[in-house]
Amino acid sequence: MKRTVLFTVLIVSVCLILLPSRHAAETGTFTYDDFSEPKQCSICHGEIYREWQQSLMSQSFTHPWDDVEYFKLALPQALKLEKVADVKSGCIGCHAPVAFLAGDIPPQPPAAGTRANEGVSCDICHGITGSTEEVPYNFSYRINPGKVKYGSRKDAEPQFHETEYSAFTGSPELCANCHDEQSPYGAWVKETYREWAAGPYGSQGVRCQDCHMHYAPGKSTPMGKERDDIAHHVFHGPHFDQKLKGSVDLALYADNPEVKRGSRVVIRAELYNGKVGHYIPSGSSEERMLWLEVQVVDGKGNAIRIPVDKKGFAGEEFTIADSQAFAYQAMGEIMEIPGYKGIARDGNLPDGSRIFRRPYFDPKGRMTICQWYTEKNTDIDYRIGPRETKLETYTWNVPDKFPSQTAKITATLYYSLVPSSVGEFMKLPSYAYEAKAVNSASLDLTIK
Repeated sequence: MKRTVLFTVLIVSVCLILLPSRHAAETGTFTYDDFSEPKQCSICHGEIYREWQQSLMSQSFTHPWDDVEYFKLALPQALKLEKVADVKSGCIGCHAPVAFLAGDIPPQPPAAGTRANEGVSCDICHGITGSTEEVPYNFSYRINPGKVKYGSRKDAEPQFHETEYSAFTGSPELCANCHDEQSPYGAWVKETYREWAAGPYGSQGVRCQDCHMHYAPGKSTPMGKERDDIAHHVFHGPHFDQKLKGSVDLALYADNPEVKRGSRVVIRAELYNGKVGHYIPSGSSEERMLWLEVQVVDGKGNAIRIPVDKKGFAGEEFTIADSQAFAYQAMGEIMEIPGYKGIARDGNLPDGSRIFRRPYFDPKGRMTICQWYTEKNTDIDYRIGPRETKLETYTWNVPDKFPSQTAKITATLYYSLVPSSVGEFMKLPSYAYEAKAVNSASLDLTIK
């Protein structure tokens, strides 16, 4: 009898493995009605809803750049080029998961006001039960929407729905489902989770949620239990100034604080990533810009830019701002613009600025911001890793007739979500590509 029962269990187990799971993230597996609208959740979780509503999770489909990138670039190319055809639905798997799961592919643009506009809603993160991959990526989540909501509490007692404890909900692997991505050409175009896992924070158990969600005493609902560690759904990252500022430490030193006119002084800039648990920039790093500008200011307020000293590593030219360098030719091809030869690679950055970037290259060997059309991005990676220090030097030849007896060296580290040239070309609102100050430093020199 025992053998029969065991044999039956084995057969059932094998069948469960072989049968396709309705809980896998496949387009058209569900309907919109299978998912609660976020406003329903706000009835009890008002504060959490308002936090989520102001986060990028709720704007993952409607944010201006995401809107333009999908409807003007990714979708049109997916309809033309078989190699990237799956991008038509793949982008939506993370940017509008409810639409993806409901088979609404492609969804209508944000202006239509469909449920795709919900972005990454409550029912997505609290419906995910795991991943089809050992190390998640490319929307590999398993999801089970419905009356049961999955969370990190074992003692939750909600009134409107049921709950089930899931360690996966509070794990970094939940985030990896969408924050790590491989292009159709096999290039890892997002690997924030993998950067974290390979770095010091992963080994110390500091999770994504520990930095991008805030925990404080309170209640998740007015009727709920008072707890010491309510998770606040703010999901702050580089889109928010208060998270970005000070994320990288910056210090300046001179080889001699007193210099003679006609001589030279070497300024050293030290940049330390002591607060970001992954590389900076991370995520869609083909479009993120992080750069350092250094200048000398005389006693009359006149400023002179100082270009960074070259180090001589392979591909360094992509990490030094050059107003004569052009890139992003694929955009013009996709948009079918006659005679398009690209736009300024580095936007409006001053020549000689050091750029901390990881360039992506398309199948034709051109630098691109089309991550889905990326074939290679491993030859050059000059970003700042977690707890890594980058050292840059700037040599200033003091003019014989320098007009004052003091000089102030200033350095400012800036960040933008996309190059200004791309933002202007795609007619994005200025806030989508404006330069935001991350940190600054200065030192005074005595001129003799």
